[in-house]
Amino acid sequence: MADTLTLFTSIGLSEQKAKETLKNEALSSALKDAIIQARRTCGASGVDKAIGTLLYSMASRLKDPKRLAFLSDGIVQCKICTELQLAAALEFVKSHPQDPINQGEFDEACGVGVAITPEQIEEAVESLIKKHKEQLLKERYHFNMGLLMGEARSALKWADGKVVKNEVDLQVLHLLGPKTEADLEKKVKVARPQKAKGMTGEGRSLMEQLRGEALKFHKPGENYKTEGYVVTPNTMDLLKKHMELTGGQIRSRFPPEPNGILHIGHAKAINFNFGFAKANNGICFLRYDDTNPEKEEEKYFTAIRDMVEWLGYEPFAVTHASDNFQQLYDLAVDLVRRGHAFVCHQKGEELKGHNAPPSPWRDRPAEESLVLFDRMKKGLFAEGEATLRMKMVMEDGKLDPVAYRIKYTPHHRTGDEWCIYPTYDYTHCLCDSIENITHSLCTKEFQARRSSYFWLCNALDVYCPVQWEYGRLNLTYTVVSKRKIIKLVETGVVRDWDDPRLFTLTALRRRGFPPEAINNFCARVGVTVSQTTTEPHLLEACVRDVLNDTAPRAMAVLQPLRVTIANLPEDVRVPDFPANEAKGSHAVPFSSTIFIEQSDFREVMEKGYKRLTPDQPVGLRHAGYVISFQKVIKDAQGKVVELEVTCCSSETAEKPKAFIHWVSQPLTCEVRLYERLFLHKHPEDQSVVPNGFLSDINPDSLHVISGALVDTSVKRAKALDRFQFERVGYFSLDPDSTADKVQSNHHVHFFFLFF
Repeated sequence: MADTLTLFTSIGLSEQKAKETLKNEALSSALKDAIIQARRTCGASGVDKAIGTLLYSMASRLKDPKRLAFLSDGIVQCKICTELQLAAALEFVKSHPQDPINQGEFDEACGVGVAITPEQIEEAVESLIKKHKEQLLKERYHFNMGLLMGEARSALKWADGKVVKNEVDLQVLHLLGPKTEADLEKKVKVARPQKAKGMTGEGRSLMEQLRGEALKFHKPGENYKTEGYVVTPNTMDLLKKHMELTGGQIRSRFPPEPNGILHIGHAKAINFNFGFAKANNGICFLRYDDTNPEKEEEKYFTAIRDMVEWLGYEPFAVTHASDNFQQLYDLAVDLVRRGHAFVCHQKGEELKGHNAPPSPWRDRPAEESLVLFDRMKKGLFAEGEATLRMKMVMEDGKLDPVAYRIKYTPHHRTGDEWCIYPTYDYTHCLCDSIENITHSLCTKEFQARRSSYFWLCNALDVYCPVQWEYGRLNLTYTVVSKRKIIKLVETGVVRDWDDPRLFTLTALRRRGFPPEAINNFCARVGVTVSQTTTEPHLLEACVRDVLNDTAPRAMAVLQPLRVTIANLPEDVRVPDFPANEAKGSHAVPFSSTIFIEQSDFREVMEKGYKRLTPDQPVGLRHAGYVISFQKVIKDAQGKVVELEVTCCSSETAEKPKAFIHWVSQPLTCEVRLYERLFLHKHPEDQSVVPNGFLSDINPDSLHVISGALVDTSVKRAKALDRFQFERVGYFSLDPDSTADKVQSNHHVHFFFLFF
């Protein structure tokens, strides 16, 4: 330790910096190797502080240790003399992972031997000042000097940045003279135009969500530039063939398991995979990961594709992992032959967890495993009696993951052809390779499988895509686990996967959420590596933004109170969108009997109450009339059941304190008001809900009103048509509705209603 500390301080590091470096094992080892290599080249006395600084910078930034000696020699031989040249050198070796390095190309890319004279700097800056002279004289010191520096650095790529800046400052001063008081005043910023509220459309959805990690993505064919990507002797040839097949096209895929319905988290994955491909003129596959026939049903295949298309995306092709069963099997045989896989007889319970005992069959001869694997395929073992396992350790410490297991369950596509089925760990990367995927985008929980992803492709010597992980989207007050949703359905808490209290995509569609609102929500959340837990009201805000411009208004009364008008007026017309009457209107009957909300009348006046009382008239929305109380009628229990009123034109009456909604000759409908399904934000958190998520069900999550009344403008509505019931909220026509029974799904929680 003391010797290494002395070694580090010998190249100019302070003792404190040297001690900090020693704490970083990887950096410490790389720097030590770099210094030793440098001393081999020029001797101990040749490593001065300038060289030492570059060696430290190189050791801390170099990803491929096999290039350390090459770059150390370049630094100590003064071929690489500046940070600018070092950055170019690091980029060059990253882009050329295979030996040998072409020295001439390296020298040219890194400016080796290029000397920029003061005269060249002066001439280049003079040319730039002349180019921008008119604008400089006009704006003086408010001119964007960064523009000058940027162009100067482009023209003088290998010049010392400080020298270039000094020359720019000097020539600007010579042209403009010293700064005046006006020059010292702050430049007034021009306000940028704000995006329209509730902006929808593909442009925002695609561009907004591609911020963050997506900016770091490799270009097609440059997989090897990705951190952690494993380069083998055959990598560059495989990438060349890949580029010939794809033409450099971006290719992604959305790979759901067809054993359940997609949820809001999948909406983010759909937007990211399809959106990323579309934004880059690429293609995206919808690939069903159908490798577990026990849990797969046709309804899930259909529902998944419906939801992808409902969100506005069209797959380039719909594929299945089962399309490749024969090829995957052949590759597994090859993997065994190469000595990278073996047949194991440990039981399933022995393999669970991360501390499973090593297999006693790990070192069995490849020939023996090939025979046993063939017997597995022919159905000569019972389920659980044998598996094919890969000889590797995953990032999370899991040893020798299973590649194939036995299942005597007919497959929905291949029938009884197979009784062995590949696992996700084996199938996924190979299907990506077969489809020449460029960017395999998956959520963070699959990060532990990245090393196995790269390992398997390289072990089989096939094209290896790049796996990129991003944080999954979670919502509070819900569960999205397929197993838990099935439990909710089986116990009768919800009706099915499309129950509007759930956050599956089929449930959100049934509830009336527009697909563009869900896409906008995914765009707002964005794509980052961190896990995000979002409140449902952010999704609902996106929904309201869309519906405010697209859901026509109607009037509905949820708790009706009969009102008889003594003096009968005529029909009235109601605008579909009060904020923009040019978008149309509809006729509403106005007879001697109308209905208002029970809460819009009180027998006894209370402070602050602005609606109908015996002493206070109230206006009727859109009708142009004001009604005044005359008489109350009650039933045997003393409950108010009817009012008698008179009406007059709002033009002649004193302006009332409020206008209320009403219906006349209405349709009777069933209205379902939904609240959150769970009482706590995190129903799966055992510390908050110790008895499990099923004990956290909100008993008031569904309230059914069977006698609600709605105006006849909704009579011709189709399933999933959306309306804004004035003063109540957004509603959607339920697919359960029949010609004589209109059912509306309440669209947002009570505290989000518009009044």
